[in-house]
Amino acid sequence: MSGLTVGEVAGWLEEAYPPALAEDWDRVGLGVGDLAAAVDSVVLSVDVTDAVLAEAVGRGAQLIVSHHPLLLRGVHAVRADEPKGRLLIAAIRAGVAVFSAHTNADSAAHGVADALADAAGLDERRPLVPAASDPSLGLGRVGRLREPVTAATLAARLAAAVPATTTGVRVGGDPERRIETVAVLGGAGDSLLGAVRARGVDCYVTGDLRHHPAQDFLAYDDAPCLIDVPHWAAEWLWLPAAERLLQRRATAEGIRLTTHVSTQVTDPWTAVFPSRT
Repeated sequence: MSGLTVGEVAGWLEEAYPPALAEDWDRVGLGVGDLAAAVDSVVLSVDVTDAVLAEAVGRGAQLIVSHHPLLLRGVHAVRADEPKGRLLIAAIRAGVAVFSAHTNADSAAHGVADALADAAGLDERRPLVPAASDPSLGLGRVGRLREPVTAATLAARLAAAVPATTTGVRVGGDPERRIETVAVLGGAGDSLLGAVRARGVDCYVTGDLRHHPAQDFLAYDDAPCLIDVPHWAAEWLWLPAAERLLQRRATAEGIRLTTHVSTQVTDPWTAVFPSRT
């Protein structure tokens, strides 16, 4: 063992992604485990699933750093015959801690929003929804492309940048529309459609867009086009940045830390069957 503890790794992550930036409803930080436990191997993932936990155990990792909290919603029983309870019991038995950086990583500098903005090719960035504590930080990013492209070209760029999923990247609106300014938000973004329209951008890149909100939004004469990137795939882009952070901090401390970004596809959709034309 390296002499490193779960608490020390958690401290590095909380410096980079301050918990104060998390939304009120969120549950970030250490969700499972012991801050004093030793750690020399970390697996990073968007979600904590049975497959991700098995991967962590197989790699001898003592810590999973996830984007989505394992315990975001209330748990009233921990039972082995229910999915959440099964995971919790297995993680505790295996000695694997779980630390999550969720909406705090969305809002922080060099977090989820900036990783998606990098993939889109955005300059002159600013938050879509500035944080009250620091207006230079906040949810999402708004920026300008280095050179204008069509919505179809931007969607293809994003599809090439994110991990492959069954459903792929979708466009709402005119695929040939000229795009200069873009708003991005990793994960589920239809709650911010109004904020996006108020920014006057040409395109909004986000995920989990529902039928009626998207349809109503696109009906406005001044509506940006929409690019829907699968939730998991867009947020996965942040994991390599978080891994580099951990490696930099470990190197600075003279500590050997093994890290691995999971490529387990935790997007829930596994097959698509095209309708007849």
